[in-house]
Amino acid sequence: MERKAFLRSLGAGAAFALTFPCLQGCSKDGEPGGGEEVPTGVDFTIDLSGPDGTALQDPGDFIVRNDVVVARNLEGQFVAASRICSHEQNPGVSFVDIQGGIFECYVHGSRFAQDGTPLNAITQNPLKIFNTTLSGNLLRVFD
Repeated sequence: MERKAFLRSLGAGAAFALTFPCLQGCSKDGEPGGGEEVPTGVDFTIDLSGPDGTALQDPGDFIVRNDVVVARNLEGQFVAASRICSHEQNPGVSFVDIQGGIFECYVHGSRFAQDGTPLNAITQNPLKIFNTTLSGNLLRVFD
């Protein structure tokens, strides 16, 4: 092997050895938490007569359970969506009381209607929405 070829191959290998650990530890755009999985098999109950109920008392209130955002929308109904954003799978979704009440990801600014439809051009991927049923003081959230 010629000296030039040897040095070139050593340089590429050294560059790979230095950058590979960073590539494995970083997510897209260097954002923390990217690549999270959207929750599946969701089925849990919230007792609205307890502390969670107090946290969901007023329209616009929300809590996060099992990577699911559970909110009381501005009409007083319960809605639930994945906390994991469909844009780059960051766990940054919350409920905000703008535009009639929407889900918004603070990481890149993706916005979604309560049915999961994207509201801006950041992503065309819908947000995962979960079913909710209310029976007395028990709110069930499920796929």
